[in-house]
Amino acid sequence: MQVAATLPATGVHFFPTRRASFKCNGYSSPLKPITRASSINAQSLKTITPTTTTTEMTKKHLSNLEKLLQKEAKPEPVIQKQGKTGENRGKQGEKTEENRGRNLLEGLNLSRIWPEMKAAEEMSPRHLIRLHRMLSSKSMEYSPRNNLGSRWKEYHGCKDWLGLLDPLDENLRRELVRYGEFIQAAYHCFHSDPATSANENAHVARDVSLPDRSYKVTKSLYATSSIGLPKWVDDVAPDLGWMTQRSSWIGYVAVCDDKTEIQRMGRRDIVIALRGTATCLEWGENLRDVLVQMPGENELVDAQPKVECGFLSLYKTGGAKIPSLAESVINEVKRLIEMYKGESISITVTGHSLGAALALLVADDISTCSPNAPPVAVFSFGGPRVGNKGFANRLESKNVKVLRIVNKQDVITKVPGMFVSEAIDKKLRDTGASGVLNLLDNSMPWAYSHVGTELRVDTTKSPFLKPDADVACCHDLEAYLHLVDGYLGSNESFRPNAKRSLEKLLNEQSANIKKLYTSKGKDLSSLNLNREFNFPRPSCLPSPSVLPSPSS
Repeated sequence: MQVAATLPATGVHFFPTRRASFKCNGYSSPLKPITRASSINAQSLKTITPTTTTTEMTKKHLSNLEKLLQKEAKPEPVIQKQGKTGENRGKQGEKTEENRGRNLLEGLNLSRIWPEMKAAEEMSPRHLIRLHRMLSSKSMEYSPRNNLGSRWKEYHGCKDWLGLLDPLDENLRRELVRYGEFIQAAYHCFHSDPATSANENAHVARDVSLPDRSYKVTKSLYATSSIGLPKWVDDVAPDLGWMTQRSSWIGYVAVCDDKTEIQRMGRRDIVIALRGTATCLEWGENLRDVLVQMPGENELVDAQPKVECGFLSLYKTGGAKIPSLAESVINEVKRLIEMYKGESISITVTGHSLGAALALLVADDISTCSPNAPPVAVFSFGGPRVGNKGFANRLESKNVKVLRIVNKQDVITKVPGMFVSEAIDKKLRDTGASGVLNLLDNSMPWAYSHVGTELRVDTTKSPFLKPDADVACCHDLEAYLHLVDGYLGSNESFRPNAKRSLEKLLNEQSANIKKLYTSKGKDLSSLNLNREFNFPRPSCLPSPSVLPSPSS
């Protein structure tokens, strides 16, 4: 029998074969069907001549092979109701094609595409099945939004978060991440329009893309430096004029106005979100780290409250046509308290880096700005020291609750002042040396002390970040949120069901992500799977929530 030319027999081992059979009883071959004839004899087989070209036969083989492959990942049939319009039938066809594409992605054998990494990367999860699950769109998860109800004051710090930090309470974790995202919105709004013109109306709130649509922005906040750079700097680099401007947009005030969310939280929440350092003059203020007396304090009083000179300058200084940060935030909070008089209200001040320092000054003022001031809590990320022990006592006396989220490797949280931890300071005071330390607090210009309760996270606990991540990564806000999302307790490893996406972390700190994940992420993006299959593919690597435990 003469056999016509076909495709090269590559990849034959992928398909199980049956015992060869040359009986032609009118049934087609799995790969090359033929038309059933009434009778075919051996003599006629010898005389058959090819009636089609090699190219046409190749096309038929490819078509049949594609049909055979589709049988293994056949989507579930869609039951069509009578009266379906052509548009609806088209949508069902798109869903079928989408399911087909997902089946293809889930069937990828990643271990054949990417080999095992070198031994230096073995500290991270090695098994490629984990990466497979990370890339699966079915594994995307979202944190629950539980009803805080009558316990909202506990989550707001009325008991200094006793029993909620170690292990970290699930609801508190979600609230911390949510407030951190309010700070990210402040960063994004500033970088989208960093310039502040002389004619800008400070009374009109900027458009801020809030992460929670149940809140609305009511006030834009500006910080003004008391120092300035020479005018020739602007002449040399006119395009970077915003770097030398004295007044800059630094945050906003937002209030929850959604009834469902108010009911879930148990009160109407007012949020004050402040970004970190972004301009040259703000960096200059950060370096003015001498403690100065707070306005209105008596110098003769022992343990008088003092704060850093630069932070106080940014908080109290006003611009030519822009009020100071202190004036803006106090007036707005007073207005909102009066507007929602009679309701259950809370004030939450949140900030990162410089914003965390200013958040303490804001909380100090607004806690007594009104006779019926609501509870005030501060959630700070990567905040430096702001004042001395007297300032910490002042906030405590005003019942301001402060929760500091601190990365163990973040050096910013250890400055300014002497590198003495609060734990050592407490031990010294408990041993009877408090009198000497109080004397040093009053006389030394760098006797700083942290405020409030601390939640300490650790970069080395993350299975994705390098243990020797640089200073920028350890202080990065997105890295903070990643660590909080995976934090279980001081003696626990990174939680396996963390839900925060790694998209932003990969984009902003790719140099500090373990090579196992950066290389795989880049290689996956280079595979143009949509070229032949039109189906949605996740644009990011979900976080460890989708990973099996290391023992699996």
